[in-house]
Amino acid sequence: MHEAQAALTALLRSPLVHLTAVVTPPDDDLHKLAGAAELSVAARATGVPVLRESDLNTSAVCARVRALDPDLLVVVGWTRLLGPELLSVPRYGCVGFHASLLPRHRGRAPVNWAILRGERVTGNTMMMLDPGADTGDIVDQRAVPIGPEDTCATVYDRVARAGAEMLLAHLPALLTGAAPRRPQNPAEGDVLPRRTPGMGVIDWDRPAAAVHDWVRALTSPYPGAFGVLDGERVMVWRTRAPGGQEPAGPPGQVLAVEPTGVRIATRGGSVLVTEMSGRAGPPAPAARWSRQVGVRPGARFAAVPPAVARWVLGEGPRPEGAAR
Repeated sequence: MHEAQAALTALLRSPLVHLTAVVTPPDDDLHKLAGAAELSVAARATGVPVLRESDLNTSAVCARVRALDPDLLVVVGWTRLLGPELLSVPRYGCVGFHASLLPRHRGRAPVNWAILRGERVTGNTMMMLDPGADTGDIVDQRAVPIGPEDTCATVYDRVARAGAEMLLAHLPALLTGAAPRRPQNPAEGDVLPRRTPGMGVIDWDRPAAAVHDWVRALTSPYPGAFGVLDGERVMVWRTRAPGGQEPAGPPGQVLAVEPTGVRIATRGGSVLVTEMSGRAGPPAPAARWSRQVGVRPGARFAAVPPAVARWVLGEGPRPEGAAR
């Protein structure tokens, strides 16, 4: 994940650190990860060896890391849990980060979930890793605000900076095993479901503010929000924050193609879509794109079945036949 770039920069600049290796996924894996960061260029520019690994829990990888004789492992943005064998290798343990104020929002895509649920604050938690999912002892936390025009990318940038600041602040203690630790209560918090591209479908029968939050939570570098028009997936990359007194109509209906975008009805109002595209195309100005493909006022995006609407909000199982 792109938070790793800020952490690596902090470590490379610290006089306290002798970085023995950077571990990152192989190119084929990296290109499949939304928001992935390419760390090899910065590492190699400073003479740090780069290990390309998909699975850190194999005996071979654990042996390679053990041979480096590390005092500390810093884990940022790695999407798979580390096993007990690797966690036991560093002299002073493994420190990791999670983009929420734990124990709230353990699990996958915490920033995306926070934005699409309309939350106004998220955070970053530094913790000592254990075999559980985001259950380790907390070292430090920083709150990160979510503004009405923020996207997943802008919030993750602030999360990344907060993580790098905490890492630098606690490095002296981390490198001697003296970092502060506060155990989490396993009975507290929640676990977020894994998100898939099919969960990006827009339920237009929600308030305009909720649709705006949905779009900005899932936009680039993530797979994006979308509606279905005449059986085809239409990607919605950016909307303007609703200000009240918007025109209304049947949810999902195109009300107008304006110079600044395409106005689409929601429950009790509407949103102005400013960037959209076809399923495989890059984001484009919505008014221009809609004229090119023939989207006109009166066209209507397909309604989302209730079971699908619950699933995409993390409130039910994936229905039979729902897009992945």
